[in-house]
Amino acid sequence: MDLQKLPVISTLSDHIDVVQHDQVKFLRITHPKLTAGISLYGGHVVSFKPTGFQDLIWMSDEAIYDAKLPLRGGIPICWPWFGPIASPSHGFVRNQQWQLVEHRENENGVVVCLGLQDNADTQVIWPYRFDAKLYVEMGETLKVTLDVKNTDEKPWTFSGALHSYLNVGDIHQLAITGMGDRYIDKLQDSKECEGPEVLKLTAGIDRIYTQPAAVINVSDPEFDRQLTIENQGHNSAVLWNPWANGAANIKDMSNSGYLTMMCVESTVFAPCISAGITLAPGESHQLITTIAQH
Repeated sequence: MDLQKLPVISTLSDHIDVVQHDQVKFLRITHPKLTAGISLYGGHVVSFKPTGFQDLIWMSDEAIYDAKLPLRGGIPICWPWFGPIASPSHGFVRNQQWQLVEHRENENGVVVCLGLQDNADTQVIWPYRFDAKLYVEMGETLKVTLDVKNTDEKPWTFSGALHSYLNVGDIHQLAITGMGDRYIDKLQDSKECEGPEVLKLTAGIDRIYTQPAAVINVSDPEFDRQLTIENQGHNSAVLWNPWANGAANIKDMSNSGYLTMMCVESTVFAPCISAGITLAPGESHQLITTIAQH
């Protein structure tokens, strides 16, 4: 899917159009400093490309845009839980239609805010009231903030992630630092492990790093750049790549898709629902990731 080639449904401002591919509507941002795309289905960033450079965000060539299945790639929002600790896996907000709350822009970039509140469908899955806002700040960097507020009369507990798929030149050449040396290995039945300070991939990875630095660095020689991922409001960082065997079993990813993507996720990890972050009525929490290239 090429966002720039999609026909315009409506124009919101000098820099923002609404476009549609299959059953999914997108905000298409075209600014002197960048181009970007945000799906209203799922509140899902699908592209962020500084002018003159490669996209920082990876989307699968086989992604399905039926407004039923989560999109493969981009920055899926996993909330109000992360992983398979409840159903559906990774929560339900990435399967919901978000609404545009506001947008503003100047010579430095564009800010978009999307919103989602509890509704009849979410109440069936998770019987709590909430107000979620997604702030996407686009300029020289991409900053994504998930702001969740408890609007119920009782406390509730959550986990979640901003499941960023980074676009990279060649997975074999990456060198990743800043993730820390302690991790839970999901490929070894959640075994607690220690690893090197510099990670170079030779096989699939699905790890929850429990002591990440404030900034994780991804050296990407093929694109001659270093990506930095700065996370806030998290307790861990998930690193994931399915490798060849995994990609072959993912219907909305090509067999070679794993070669050009790497997930580095800002994560509130909890092994079960009750072990997450608890918000009292009126309380809020922000989960943030800022992605930049150097």
